[in-house]
Amino acid sequence: MAGRIGSAVMAAAMLVAPGAVHAEAGPASGGHPGHVPQANGPARTAVEMPAKMKAHMLRNMRDHPRALMEIQDALARKAYEKAGEVAEQRLGMSAVERHGGPRRARYMPEGMQAIGLEMHQAASRFAITAQDAAATGDVRPALAGLAAITRQCVACHSAYRLSGGPGQ
Repeated sequence: MAGRIGSAVMAAAMLVAPGAVHAEAGPASGGHPGHVPQANGPARTAVEMPAKMKAHMLRNMRDHPRALMEIQDALARKAYEKAGEVAEQRLGMSAVERHGGPRRARYMPEGMQAIGLEMHQAASRFAITAQDAAATGDVRPALAGLAAITRQCVACHSAYRLSGGPGQ
C-alpha cells in the first residue's frame, strides 16, 4: 500500500495549479484557516453539467460519507491500515481518475476544483498518517487528517450545488 500512496501523493503534487485556492484559506471559506462557510449563509453557486455526468458525480459524492464512516469505524477498532486504504481508494488521489474527475473538472468553477483537489490530497495525506498510526500507536495526526478531509467536504457543499437534471 505504501507504494500506491506515495505515487498518489506525488501525482497530487504535480496536479496543483499555480495560484490554486486552498479551501481552508480561500475565498470560499471566508479567507482564514479553519473557517468553513455556513450553509445558511450566502446562496451557493449553482454548477451545471450534463445529466449523466451529474448523476455519476452525485453517486461518487454520496459514497464519500460512507467512506468517512468506514474510516471512523476502522480508527475506532485501531485498524489504522484499513482506514488508510479506504481513504486512498475511495477519497484520495487514487480515486480521482477512476471517478472521472478530469472529465467533470471542466464543468466546475475554479474554486470548486481547488476544494475538490484539496479534499483528494487531504485523503491521500490521511492515508499516510493512518499508516504511521499503525506503527506508532499515535492516532492524533490521523484524526487531524480526517478533520482536514471533512473540512473540504463542508467547504464545497457550503459554497456549491449541482443544478438541474436528476438528483435535485
